[in-house]
Amino acid sequence: MIVRSMELTGFRNYTSLKTGFASGTNVIYGENAQGKTNLLEAIGYLSSAHSHRARYDRELIQFNQDSALLKAELFSRNRTFLLEAKLIRGGRRQLFSNGVRLKTTAELSGVLNTVLFCPEDLYLIREGAAARRRFLDDCISQLRPRYAAALGEYKRLYEHKTRILRDWEEKKSLLDTLDEFNFRMAQTGALLIHYRAHFIRRLRETAPPVHWDFSGGREHLELSYQTVSTIPHPEAQPKELLPLLLEHQASHRRAELESRSCLSGPHKDDLAVSLNGISAKTYGSQGQTRTAALSLKLASREIFYQDTGEYPVLLLDDVLSELDARRQAFVLNRISGGQVFITCCEEERLEQLTGGKTFHIQNGALI
Repeated sequence: MIVRSMELTGFRNYTSLKTGFASGTNVIYGENAQGKTNLLEAIGYLSSAHSHRARYDRELIQFNQDSALLKAELFSRNRTFLLEAKLIRGGRRQLFSNGVRLKTTAELSGVLNTVLFCPEDLYLIREGAAARRRFLDDCISQLRPRYAAALGEYKRLYEHKTRILRDWEEKKSLLDTLDEFNFRMAQTGALLIHYRAHFIRRLRETAPPVHWDFSGGREHLELSYQTVSTIPHPEAQPKELLPLLLEHQASHRRAELESRSCLSGPHKDDLAVSLNGISAKTYGSQGQTRTAALSLKLASREIFYQDTGEYPVLLLDDVLSELDARRQAFVLNRISGGQVFITCCEEERLEQLTGGKTFHIQNGALI
């Protein structure tokens, strides 16, 4: 997968940008707060229709502008695609592929796959479960359109159920709809658990060898999927998981009503990471947890390649400056093949990173 060119209008601090990219390594350098990360954010947005830094699309639109346009020409699956995203302040975004408007974000799956490393990802292991769920969701959604659609539906159902639980004491009639939302959440949740379990199985095959090399043969990485307690075999078919989810919901019904919060479902899932049999989150050093996080990201890149026959576009956002020399060298040695975008601040790094095109960004413009 190759991003050949990109146009940005009114996106973040880019009033107007039009540029082409190399099919290999693209180094983007400049001082802080000039727009380097914004450029990578735009590429990532076109692969998933969401930003890794912003909760709402309106945050991506340039100040004092009513809209923003992202457009990229890319080569993927032996075809040329033109992806467009129109962000409208106060309105719904519009997504297009080759001029055809997409009905759902799930239709982006497999068109442009990206793997992003950013400084926040180095704390993936140390953070709460939500960060690791987000990692799983981002990966699986790009590979499986059905998962992306189910995830969007589950989030909508979760918001509705949360409002029911929050307001039921003031509006008792809301309880009449609770069973319906529970059933629909269980149906959709069963799909999420099934896909997550199979992706984590792939990670268990791919990530430990990466981490073993990364740690110099000193650490064995282990991964386990923590999901709803009534489900002993999460890789089972969704129809087999459904009654188990309903059972868990029923056992938590009173607690949910009393706490006014949704306590049952895959929105509480976690990916547990151990090093040599010991919890990395609880006992791992900063260096160990960073290495484990990078191993997961590199492993996901390999899974994308195994599934599609093409490397995803790799976005390295100022990660190298956060790593010691040994980890820098390991990452750079593992990213051969495919298109890579690397941001950095120091010009002296350029000799180490050249091999494609170099871009100097200043105040939202190429100079």
